[in-house]
Amino acid sequence: MTRQVVFTSKAAKPPATYSQAIKAAGLVFVSGTSPSDPITGAIVGATIQEQTRQCLTNIEAILQEAGSSLDKLVSVTVILAEEDDFAGMNEEWLRWFPTAPPARQGAKLPVRVPGLKVSIAAIAAA
Repeated sequence: MTRQVVFTSKAAKPPATYSQAIKAAGLVFVSGTSPSDPITGAIVGATIQEQTRQCLTNIEAILQEAGSSLDKLVSVTVILAEEDDFAGMNEEWLRWFPTAPPARQGAKLPVRVPGLKVSIAAIAAA
């Protein structure tokens, strides 16, 4: 099995401990992606809607670099800092996936990062 590291400067740069994504076995595995600006690295948005939008924008850029797209998503994990942000995240989510959304699960962010409300990981068909 071949394994290809995926990186694009059009999405938030990950820490040195993991890749933006790995393409293998006909799938693209996108690491937990923050709502960070690709150029400045700063968190984008004060609301959960804005941060969800930036996470999905970053994921879209990573998938495009891998030769995939948001419409090929099969599974997504949404990790929230606060349970109270679930409704606001869903509000933005429905703008991106009004029909036939990918499978999804949720989790609680295990660490506190100042200003970070959400991180999203995804798996898509290559």
